Amino acid sequence: MGMVFFEEGSYIYNDALVTVTNVKLTPDMGQSNIYLSVYNTEDKNAVLELVQQHTHRLRQQLAHRIKRHVRRIPTVHFYIDETLDEMYRLNALFDGLKNEEE
Repeated sequence: MGMVFFEEGSYIYNDALVTVTNVKLTPDMGQSNIYLSVYNTEDKNAVLELVQQHTHRLRQQLAHRIKRHVRRIPTVHFYIDETLDEMYRLNALFDGLKNEEE
């Protein structure tokens, strides 16, 4: 999926940088939850909406790549991965506490 975003991305979301951080498949491989990190934009949700509007096209590109390896192409659901933002927030909190102790 990362290569699909690399090749199709600029068509969908222009200047934003989007990376696939995680993909979770259901046990039957019928559905996939794809987690994205979004950079170089103020409105991550707007980028997510653009990606969701192009779900069909992205799924077609995925199908083109994996159709020889699976019986059916999973449906895809996209989510913003907030892990990195949360890590930065927690680091700032810990740094603030450390500075208060000094």
